[in-house]
Amino acid sequence: MDLKKNTEFVFQQVAEASREANRDPASVSIIAVTKYVNVKTAEALLPLGVHHIGENRVDKFLEKYQTLKEFPVTWHLIGTLQRRKVKEVIPFVDYFHALDSLKLAQEIQKRTDHVIKCFLQVNISGEESKHGFSKEELLELLPDLAQLDQIEYVGLMTMAPFEADSDELKQIFKKTQELQAEIREKQIPNMPMTELSMGMSRDYKEAIQFGSTFVRIGTAFFK
Repeated sequence: MDLKKNTEFVFQQVAEASREANRDPASVSIIAVTKYVNVKTAEALLPLGVHHIGENRVDKFLEKYQTLKEFPVTWHLIGTLQRRKVKEVIPFVDYFHALDSLKLAQEIQKRTDHVIKCFLQVNISGEESKHGFSKEELLELLPDLAQLDQIEYVGLMTMAPFEADSDELKQIFKKTQELQAEIREKQIPNMPMTELSMGMSRDYKEAIQFGSTFVRIGTAFFK
């Protein structure tokens, strides 16, 4: 594994995809998802220009955070979070990408010691195996979510089906972008809805076409 070469390639490809979408490459933040690598490998990314680290699991997040907290890193928890684990991890999280229920939001409100930036996870594809709000459910719950003043709802997160082709990906990302705009127009004070967390190693190019501001890339860094 040539980490330097892989990192340069990822940054170059994301910049290229941004320019193809007539966007400034600086408008897309790259989250290095380090769930399959150890702390030492994650640390080796930092001198190479990686500023965002993402972890799926609470234990792995805490392990890396405790070792690397002195570095200028923005920390992303991107996986499903059980309510009973909120108090363990939420004080250390900069962005939480998988807010998928009102009960989880209420638990975060109760446990956090700072305003936490959250993405509302939406299940646009309707896959039964995927977590997330349906569009209708989310729109109905907005008034309840808006009452939780310790959460800043910065945007939406979605995951496309693994087997989706390019046209399906574009449809899913387009619908997510449209829902983001619909919520933003409501001008709810703690819902700026300026961000989109969409796209992974296999589909970040399509996600960038439809406004993704955070891409979650793992495999491409560590192949």
